[in-house]
Amino acid sequence: MATARPSHSLLGWLRGGLIVSCQAPSDSPVHGPRFMAAFARAAEVGGAVGVRVNGPADIRAVRRAVALPIIGIQKLKTEGYPVYITPTLASARRLVEAGADIIALDATHRPRSGGLTPEALIRAIQTELGCLVMADIDSLEEGLRAAEAGADIVATTMAGYTPARPMTDGPDLDLLAALAAQVKTPLICEGRVGSPADLAAAFEAGAFAVVVGTAITNPVALTQSFARAARQTEDGRLKIED
Repeated sequence: MATARPSHSLLGWLRGGLIVSCQAPSDSPVHGPRFMAAFARAAEVGGAVGVRVNGPADIRAVRRAVALPIIGIQKLKTEGYPVYITPTLASARRLVEAGADIIALDATHRPRSGGLTPEALIRAIQTELGCLVMADIDSLEEGLRAAEAGADIVATTMAGYTPARPMTDGPDLDLLAALAAQVKTPLICEGRVGSPADLAAAFEAGAFAVVVGTAITNPVALTQSFARAARQTEDGRLKIED
């Protein structure tokens, strides 16, 4: 059962820490609130300072399970609109009502449903919902615009997933470093952080905190990586000397 949430600054609580993304696609064997709550509890026990969770149902379950700050998102895919991470004020409101402490949204200037610009949506969440905003961006330009719009956190979540930048093998450390050189807004490194070494490199490049997802909470992807390595051996089995 969760204890009381941290009473001091959420940003102060997150500074210098690991945030675990507790999400699973609908076709995953661990999809659903019960599993996400278990992942979040494991993250809390393991020393994470926060979790990123998709959708009101999962957020409510996680809120009951842990005292960690929750970064809430809602993935809403609408035909004709490439932006799907918390694209509307209504979706953000549902997340706050479910127990999210921070709302993350796609802050790129691509078409989105709802009619609000990223700047207007950031302001509305802060003023109408009284909630901190994490702006997921894909480029230096978008990061600068999000910071100028007053986002409480800027994150590299979308880097490599839009045409704005090529996908890097690991986290986009060049983007992170470029942002760190130009903005004072707390920066979160998210996307393809696959190892403790990647996490350390992200902090070295200027990250305020780091989000890790697949490398911790995607057992299917983890199993696939080991299975691929096994297939690269002789017949997938150890060779035993006669």
